[in-house]
Amino acid sequence: MNPSVPQTLSITSFEEVGCGLVLVAVTMAIHCFGMIATLRTSNVVRERTTRFESFFMDASVLIIASSMILIIHLLEVVVWAVFFLWRGGMPNGNTSFYFALMNYTTVGSSFSLPIRLRLLGGVLAVAGLLTFAWSTGTLLTLAQDFQERHLKAHQRRPQKAASSESSAIAS
Repeated sequence: MNPSVPQTLSITSFEEVGCGLVLVAVTMAIHCFGMIATLRTSNVVRERTTRFESFFMDASVLIIASSMILIIHLLEVVVWAVFFLWRGGMPNGNTSFYFALMNYTTVGSSFSLPIRLRLLGGVLAVAGLLTFAWSTGTLLTLAQDFQERHLKAHQRRPQKAASSESSAIAS
């Protein structure tokens, strides 16, 4: 018998796998609604600030989107933390949220889940990777739009200056 192997071996249960699948599905559903809400809100803010053509007003779209994305991720972490607390995997809400956040971001934690739930720590990290990839794509879309708008505005400035100079000379 290998001394490094724990004496109480546990086989991953179908219940644990099922819980992991449900938690990932809930996480992805929250993220789906959250990313759509982020894009819609960004479009509304962009439409309302278009007439100002200000770098800072346009940057506010990215700031608002980033804030919304952060809140969405924290909400997803809360779902996992509540599950761990409910199933007795963590001693209190604070520790449960900390553990869930650290695993969701793949940083890891000094806390551990009980053997009957240990697979879920890895599943939580996979859920975090999936949602961070999606968030990155959403933010990249908004950032690309921001950059294109400001590059076009920058390119139009010399043309406006030249046309106003020729108007002034002609009069």
